[in-house]
Amino acid sequence: MKIGEIRDGDRNVNVTATVIEKSEAREVRSKYNNETYKVADATLEDETGTIKLTLWNEQINQVRVDDRVKIENGYTKSFKGDIQLTSGKYGTLQVI
Repeated sequence: MKIGEIRDGDRNVNVTATVIEKSEAREVRSKYNNETYKVADATLEDETGTIKLTLWNEQINQVRVDDRVKIENGYTKSFKGDIQLTSGKYGTLQVI
C-alpha cells in the first residue's frame, strides 16, 4: 500500500516509507487507567505523499530520521484534523 492510498479508519495497513521528521517525546496520561506513556510523532514519506506515524514508548528510540520503516497491520485515525497511522496493539513497526 502507498501513503497516497491511505484513508481515515483504514485497518490492516501495510506500508514501507522513509522517516523525514520526528518530534520530541512527550508524556501522556491514559484516559482508560492512571498510567503514563511516552509518545512522539514521526512523518513518513513515500513517492505518493506523507503521513504522521504515532510512536509509543520503546518505538520512539527505535526510529530515527532517514530510517526506512515497515508498518504491518497498522491502522489509521483522525486526530485534530490529520490522519495518523499507528502500529497499534496487533501491528508491527520494523526498521529496515
